[in-house]
Amino acid sequence: MTTVSIREVTFSEQLNRLDICDTAFALLDEQGTVTGWTQAAERLVGYSAGDVVGRSAGLVLPSFHDARTTSAFIEQCRVENGWPGATALRHRDGRMVDVSLRITMLHGRDGTARWLASLTDTGSLSGDAVSETVRGSLLAHAPIGVVVRDPQLRCVLVNDVIGEHDGIPRDRRLGRRLADALPSAKAEALESVMRQVLHGGSTKVHEYRAWLPTRQGRQHPFAASFHCIQGADGEPLGVCVISADVTEGRRTRECLTAVSEARTRLGGSLDVMRASQALADLAVPLFADYVSVDLEQSVQIGEGPPVHPGTTAGRLPVFRRAGQASIHPGVPESAWTRGEPVPVPPDSPFAAVLRTGRPQLERNLDVASSPWIDRRPALARRFQENGMHSLMIVPVRVRHALLGVVIFVRTENPVPFDEVDLLLAEELVGRAAQALDNARQYVREHTAALALQRNLLPRRLTGGTAVEAASRYLPADMDHGVGGDWFDVIPLSGARVALVVGDVVGHGLHAAATMGTLRTAVRTLADMELPPEEVLAHLDDTVQRLADEEDCDDPDWAPGAAGATCLYAIYDPATRVCTMARAGHLPPAIIDPQGQATFPDLPSGPPLGTGLGDPFEAVELELPEGSLLALYTDGLIETRSGDIEDGMHRLATALAEPRQSLEELCTRATAGIPRQTSHDDATLLLVRTRVLNPAKVASWTLSCDRSAAGRARNLADRQLTDWGLDDLGDSTKLIVSELVTNAVRHSSGPVTVRLKRHRVLTCEVFDTDTCAPRPRRAGSSDENGRGLLLVGQLSRRWGSRSVSGGKVVWAEQDLPSTSGGGPS
Repeated sequence: MTTVSIREVTFSEQLNRLDICDTAFALLDEQGTVTGWTQAAERLVGYSAGDVVGRSAGLVLPSFHDARTTSAFIEQCRVENGWPGATALRHRDGRMVDVSLRITMLHGRDGTARWLASLTDTGSLSGDAVSETVRGSLLAHAPIGVVVRDPQLRCVLVNDVIGEHDGIPRDRRLGRRLADALPSAKAEALESVMRQVLHGGSTKVHEYRAWLPTRQGRQHPFAASFHCIQGADGEPLGVCVISADVTEGRRTRECLTAVSEARTRLGGSLDVMRASQALADLAVPLFADYVSVDLEQSVQIGEGPPVHPGTTAGRLPVFRRAGQASIHPGVPESAWTRGEPVPVPPDSPFAAVLRTGRPQLERNLDVASSPWIDRRPALARRFQENGMHSLMIVPVRVRHALLGVVIFVRTENPVPFDEVDLLLAEELVGRAAQALDNARQYVREHTAALALQRNLLPRRLTGGTAVEAASRYLPADMDHGVGGDWFDVIPLSGARVALVVGDVVGHGLHAAATMGTLRTAVRTLADMELPPEEVLAHLDDTVQRLADEEDCDDPDWAPGAAGATCLYAIYDPATRVCTMARAGHLPPAIIDPQGQATFPDLPSGPPLGTGLGDPFEAVELELPEGSLLALYTDGLIETRSGDIEDGMHRLATALAEPRQSLEELCTRATAGIPRQTSHDDATLLLVRTRVLNPAKVASWTLSCDRSAAGRARNLADRQLTDWGLDDLGDSTKLIVSELVTNAVRHSSGPVTVRLKRHRVLTCEVFDTDTCAPRPRRAGSSDENGRGLLLVGQLSRRWGSRSVSGGKVVWAEQDLPSTSGGGPS
């Protein structure tokens, strides 16, 4: 027989364990008639004992009328051994009061049953941000012992839980006083408290410690509340003693505190992996001995549609381990590490959670009686080796989307999970779901932003024959990785190349989108063969139009980029001339082959989009072969605490080793940037100039007369023979003939013909006419108008560009595969 020794009784009016002090109690018979009432019940609904005792509980509890008979409602409670849940009471003044209701079965000496209705006002529950429904449900599920004693303090009614608290069997308790069932001085002290409650009609709460042999010699604390039960005449019928496990109550309060803080503690990270691990760390050992968090893989990578419960009947989604924690070092319970895919057995409770979207509770997990474990020897062995005996699986859901599942397991704790544990776990996971959803949304936006950035910036820099190129892009916001900086290397006709770097004001998706618009505009203007100053003039118009389109009267409209800066340069490897113009941008750094760095004095020009109307100016610089040209944005050299000149000096020093590879130089130039104090994106475009071998360039100046076309054909034919390009002889002679004929017809000065052999064969014809050629469709009887159409048919592409004193019309042809037309 289990015996108990009451070691200590602490008399403390301030003790308020599990809020049982303010709970209203009513005794009911099997017909649902109120047989006893408390002062707390009168305070809750406004009815005195004289108003209620002897009448149906339906007077204050409308849900009693939902059953066909009162006995049917009581039978439902008898089957469930108490009915915890939320309901509403009718106050005496007619208003409804939301309460948490619990009905507990009590046993008497004659075998009769009575019922104790416990009602707690959910609106008055003190504490934290945990929902009133959850707190009320936890209170309703908490195991409480109940003893009802008559005015002589003899036990007349008792429930089954009280025997687990003090070890006294029911037959030994009924009909006896506490001092008779358990003689001791402390029992007399408790009875003294009961007499005070009977005489004063008040409620008292005290703590006592029981020494149970089943607790391995350790004192176990309990909280007891004493309530005076009144009859119809308002006189005391007895005292009701409610006993609650203080240890369990303390753990419940700790869990409630953890749940309340979960959103704050988990919401500090926008990384789904970190948030998942934080959830696992928070739950161990408070909720379980081992916890794992598995997320559907689209949550981690930010791509793919969300998974909805009930749509996984066919192919189950792929889950990956995002977080796990254990009371044991090394997490021996888990067969997977973080980031690895976790298979979902289709016949397991995990699959049931995916199908239904509801949590699963496996109170007593027996490997032998669980086919989904027994059929998998490795899994069964892991369960047995680690003593995994109780399991909860809770879905992570947000707005009908299933983000993942959280698995709670008990190993060392011998007590199986119950409904209270499941309720707490659901509330915790619900709080964590909000943080995980925020992280998921961030991952999706971050992935989209990076995809936009990758699509807008060049994936591969092609400098052709003109330059070797390398680059670096370092966003100031390393989390979002998106800004308004851009750079580009654009191949042009005649082996030339355009170099561009720009900086849109602002950060984020809008700045990146504006940058993409300007980069596209630059490429379009480059294809038009415009000189640098005209390219910037057109870009200035583009930025102003974008600003005008964004001029909106909507007060909620967020303004976008307010302007941009840009540096545009064209390098010709045949002449080693680099033509540059800038719009409010920093000048480039030029490092000669000996490592000497200069920053050329270029006319600044206004930033793009300012509308100042000042013309842009271009400057021509002749660069030695092997010169290093660095184009950059201000984020590379400017910090909040540093000076621009210091940054420019730092950049020049880093690039003073021109013989190193461009990738090494990019790393050197960006390694010294203090990113923690940087407030702007940093972009660096490095190019090393090449020179087109003079032996691969042939140029002739011809007089402007009718014989010019014939002489040009002959000169071109001999040059192609010298280069071993006889296969291109016929087509080249036709192209040269048509272009020279047009030049003679429309200009008055000398005509220059130039052939360049690089990656393609380029034919250029220079004349003094400034009008660009326009192809037209000739009629069947027209003698002219077919020349440019013929050039277009014979070449891979053709075009014209303005130069000082006239224009150049050019056409390109692919070299034969065996002609050795690679870089000179």
